[in-house]
Amino acid sequence: MYSENKVQWVYASENNQQLQERYDEWAKEYDVDLTDDFGYVMPRMAAEIFERFVPKDCKVLDAGAGTGLVGVELNRLGYTDIEAMDMSNGMLEQASAKGVYGALHRMVMGETLGFETDTFDATIGVGVLTVGHAPASSLDELVRVTKLGGCVAFTLRPDIYEENGFRVKQEQLVSDGKWELVEATDAFYGLPKGEPDVQFQVWIYRVTA
Repeated sequence: MYSENKVQWVYASENNQQLQERYDEWAKEYDVDLTDDFGYVMPRMAAEIFERFVPKDCKVLDAGAGTGLVGVELNRLGYTDIEAMDMSNGMLEQASAKGVYGALHRMVMGETLGFETDTFDATIGVGVLTVGHAPASSLDELVRVTKLGGCVAFTLRPDIYEENGFRVKQEQLVSDGKWELVEATDAFYGLPKGEPDVQFQVWIYRVTA
């Protein structure tokens, strides 16, 4: 199956169970498919923006970690206390092999996460808040598990932001006093070879309550 078809196949999942199964099946080829065929630059770009706001000694949750590409980039930048969370055991197995995570957790974005409140100094989610994946309501839990003053960083397509409830949720969390905007980057091409017309932004908020 060509890489483009794999992406469409995953995005066509009808429920979380099917999504998990398809990621399990794709896990071993995921890194090569995304980096070589799609030119996947979002993990590096998001990590480097994250670095501007989050100290290196922070305990970081990589939410929707997949095979650990974000963890590798964070580790390269000097972060050593990183935990991975993903719905797919197959993806987490690949992430574990990267050797950059202190712990791995199988959890589902959009559901209540099995972490105590204020567990992490910062959280990051790259490529997970999108159609058929983690919904806008996932942001509530990322705020809950992040300590006061910590950052929540994530990538988001501008069209998804406008059309899939993210604008409403992000603005609601501001108006409720839960977080404040720190950075919203200009749109950039995160998959320039595989999806040359699709843009993304990196959003960073600071938890305020």
